[in-house]
Amino acid sequence: MSATAVQFVLLALIWGSSFLFMKVALTGVSFGQIAWSRAILGALVLGIVMIVARQRLPREPVVWAHFVVIAVTNCVIPHLAFAWAEQHVSSSIASIYNSFTPIATAVLAALVYKVEKLTGRRIVGVLLGIVGVIVIIAPWNIGALTGDVQGQLACLLAAISYGVAIGYIRRFISHREISGITVAFMNIGMAAAIMLVLTPLLAVGEVQLDFWVVSSLLLLGGLGTGLAYIWNIGIIRAWGPTMSSTVTYLIPVVGVLLGVIVLHERLSWHEPLGAVIVLAGILVTQGQLRVRRARTKPLETAAEGQRAEGP
Repeated sequence: MSATAVQFVLLALIWGSSFLFMKVALTGVSFGQIAWSRAILGALVLGIVMIVARQRLPREPVVWAHFVVIAVTNCVIPHLAFAWAEQHVSSSIASIYNSFTPIATAVLAALVYKVEKLTGRRIVGVLLGIVGVIVIIAPWNIGALTGDVQGQLACLLAAISYGVAIGYIRRFISHREISGITVAFMNIGMAAAIMLVLTPLLAVGEVQLDFWVVSSLLLLGGLGTGLAYIWNIGIIRAWGPTMSSTVTYLIPVVGVLLGVIVLHERLSWHEPLGAVIVLAGILVTQGQLRVRRARTKPLETAAEGQRAEGP
């Protein structure tokens, strides 16, 4: 197995495990402390990589301003939202909602950032994704806006926020000559700075540390928010964005398996069904499902090759 393939497997495992780590960490710290430590630890790891690789920080003030927006939408909001949500929903459900990110990215890239076109194929994919989310929420079982539904809406907010960040990066950062390591550090480093400012609000509450809580926080921050970003950059450079984006399909698989096996979580029939519909929507949106179009003569198969990036 090549080094890139190893990185790909590790990336899927660590990002898929993040939802398990958050659930375990919640047994000893608050959701705010999870998001706070995640950003701080990730920034420390990436800072060490920056020093070892002798990377330089950008000098233009406008670039720093852009990274503040990216840090808020790609780290602060989704990390807080997912950690808060897992107080009310299972880690399996949280990992499933994360897969909605490419759908949100496709809509925002077309309608807000104007960097892609919302073709007929993508509209079908987006609609499938929305149907999948509705199936997961199962409104036919809900009589009121319970904590479970609020948790699911928080997961959806996190996925949409990731989509906002991805589109923003493509619109304002991708064309600049900034190394991938620097982009990762600026992203997480800015988030860490914001978290430090918010310390009086976030780093509060009782703390009951044990081996599993500390290990979960270290893995979530050091690996999931630190080294994983470097692995992702290496995969994109080696395999290209389309192939590397397939990690999006593996994250909910890993998350659900760990939730069921390790935490003994149970899934209702509609939750995996909704996940399959969302993943089908991603495949259609990214042009990886062939759609047969009926014509008088002859019958032809049409497939389009563009895609929307996932996290």
